[in-house]
Amino acid sequence: MSPALPEEAPVPSELPAVAPQLRALRRRAALTLEVAARSAGLSPAHLSRLETGQRQPSLPMLLALARIYSTTVSELLGETPADRDAVIRGGAMEATEAGGWTYFQAGSAGRGMQALRVHVPYGSQGDIVRVHPGEEWLYALEGRLRLRLGDTSHRLDPGDSAHFDSLTPHRIAAADRGGAELLFVHTLLQSPTAALCLGPAAGPIREV
Repeated sequence: MSPALPEEAPVPSELPAVAPQLRALRRRAALTLEVAARSAGLSPAHLSRLETGQRQPSLPMLLALARIYSTTVSELLGETPADRDAVIRGGAMEATEAGGWTYFQAGSAGRGMQALRVHVPYGSQGDIVRVHPGEEWLYALEGRLRLRLGDTSHRLDPGDSAHFDSLTPHRIAAADRGGAELLFVHTLLQSPTAALCLGPAAGPIREV
């Protein structure tokens, strides 16, 4: 059984209200509250509170729900760009904070992959392990990253990259107190049963 998503770490209040989108997208996916909550590792009561605006989801929750509803985080946040330009201008990227991370949408919505530019503060979500179908690619821009894949820990310096199967338990953390910047691309799964499983790290770590 997959470990449950943490229900704390709310998204800051300045983010767009996601409650109407969450309910509409769940219904569009023809999922009951109970099925969607179980797929996301949440309790039905907690998902109900998200859909009624009583709580705001963390970034891991948004990623999980986006996969389950076969959509993107942008759509969950109610962002509806008029078109899908091939070029994304840096000045047009607005910062969004969730769970201590700051991310910028670096790709167009509605694509088969989602591209993000991410700032990871030191110590933020460093104990969260992710396991889900798909592939991920990341590229270290600034600062050093600590990437754990299975029982092996890798240090990524600026210019280093990693490409791996997301079914491998993995976690990302900043190795330096100044944090780290990275580019992050992952596949968006089209199966309504796809889920992002989060939980505490376990087992020994082997440095490479």
